[in-house]
Amino acid sequence: ALIWSKKVAKKTDDVAGDGTTTATVLAQALVREGLRNVAAGANPLGLKRGIEKAVEDVTQSLLKSAKEVETKEQIAATAAISAGDVQIGELIAEAMDKVGNEGVIPVQESNTFRPCSSNSPKVSS
Repeated sequence: ALIWSKKVAKKTDDVAGDGTTTATVLAQALVREGLRNVAAGANPLGLKRGIEKAVEDVTQSLLKSAKEVETKEQIAATAAISAGDVQIGELIAEAMDKVGNEGVIPVQESNTFRPCSSNSPKVSS
């Protein structure tokens, strides 16, 4: 179950870039309830097929309702919601504007809020 949860989190991160906590919680619930149903006599292959069908249906539904995020303002708003911080959202939008949709934005954990780019001097702590 742990390996499967990790695979779900990795796949979610690869596809969406976020949502790994939600995906892991859902995967754990599916495993827990699946095991409970099998213990109660349910057919494991039937459960697997049902889960696969549900995943397909939900995926299609999400793709239909997804909205493109294209402008710098939309990126800033989306990033601010994800980060829970407007200033971080604006920094991410600025970085995305510089590197483009296929670019890479390296992020490092820090105890301070100090944005830096490859053009700015790095301060060692």
